[in-house]
Order: sequence, then C-alpha cells, then structure tokens
Amino acid sequence: MVNFLLKIKAELENLTNLQPQDGCDDPNFAYLFKVKCGKCGEVSQKETCVTLNETVPLQAGKGTTNLVQKCKFCGRDGTITMVPGRGQPLTQETSESGKSSPLMLFDCRGYEPTDFVFGPGWKVESIEGTKFEDIDLSGGEFAEYDEKGECPVMISNLEATFDLVK
Repeated sequence: MVNFLLKIKAELENLTNLQPQDGCDDPNFAYLFKVKCGKCGEVSQKETCVTLNETVPLQAGKGTTNLVQKCKFCGRDGTITMVPGRGQPLTQETSESGKSSPLMLFDCRGYEPTDFVFGPGWKVESIEGTKFEDIDLSGGEFAEYDEKGECPVMISNLEATFDLVK
C-alpha cells in the first residue's frame, strides 16, 4: 500500500478557504490526474477521473476501490482508492506563507498519480465573507470583484503536488 497526499498551493488575493464545492470530502468532486504505471513507468496519455461516490468492486470480492485501470503498455492492473478525512481548505494564511494545503489522500497500488489538473467545481470566500461558488480553475486563475468588500479578488499561480506519505 502506497499513499499519496494531493496538496495544493496558490496565491490568494483577498480570498481564503479555497476547496472543492462541497468541502474537501465532496463525493462528487472530480479529481483529474495522469497515472504512472509502477511496473513499466508508462504515464497515461489522458487524465484519469476519480470521485468518492464512484466505486468498483475489487477482484475476488475483497471490498471496493474508486478506480481499477489496466496499463495500456504492459497490461498490469492498478487501483486507486480515495481516503477521505485528510483535506483542508487553502487559507489566506497558508497561501501567504507559501505552504501547501492537503486536499485528498490516495491509496495507490500499481500506479502513481502525477500531473493533477485543476478544473471546475471549486469555491472560495473573500476576506469580507462574500462566497464565490462553482469556480472553474481550468484556465489557471480566477479574478472577480467583491462588491461587499469593495476590493478585487484573485486566485493565481496554482500548483499541485502528490507527496508520498506513510
């Protein structure tokens, strides 16, 4: 069992609490990333989509997982199981310190996640309390104006890493 913790980092201007729409354990949030085969090292051409609410049975009926995929190069099967409960929103304080915030833990067998893709389904709030929902970060940034706080708000310099954890 190898666990990878997805961590995100971004510059937040007048914003805090960046996270998936229904929180870090949002069952419908689509995590998109490429996978690297643990046997041959081949990286998938397309992104793999994993969500908490989609499960498939493991072979021999020994529980469920969120993804079973066969390597197109060597034919080896691999699984990825999401482990909720470790995620935290990216706060303005964390952003200003240049640190990352944990988002989701993945139990990977036969695969290693790489190249997380920011897409739709995010939410954030201004430091004045205005909520911005259903944000699409696939363009790499978000910019708006907070009428209540009378200030510009922006998300930029998005980064994501998968850290090996024990």
